[in-house]
Amino acid sequence: MTGKYPLIDKSKTGRRIRRIMEEKHLSVKDVQSYLGFATPQAVYHWLGGRSLPSIDNLYALSQLFQMQMDDLICGNRYLNQGRDSCYLRLKTYVDKYQEMRAA
Repeated sequence: MTGKYPLIDKSKTGRRIRRIMEEKHLSVKDVQSYLGFATPQAVYHWLGGRSLPSIDNLYALSQLFQMQMDDLICGNRYLNQGRDSCYLRLKTYVDKYQEMRAA
């Protein structure tokens, strides 16, 4: 096996969770209440990049935000494979465009 194994970037993941909360008009208190936490500290730790949500909490957040768990996480999976996520997205668009032209 070549290359490094994929890692999750806690800071970027926290920023993504914060952005999604803002888009969905959810406060820290809303997330705290939804997850049944007694205090908001865990949510603030996620948003600040000091820790990551557990798998159970990621699963619950994905339901609250109505998105896949993988879309909440920021990591270096594609970079480790020598691919960039923007490149993959662009390649998908080009492939679809070529399919449409061929039809």
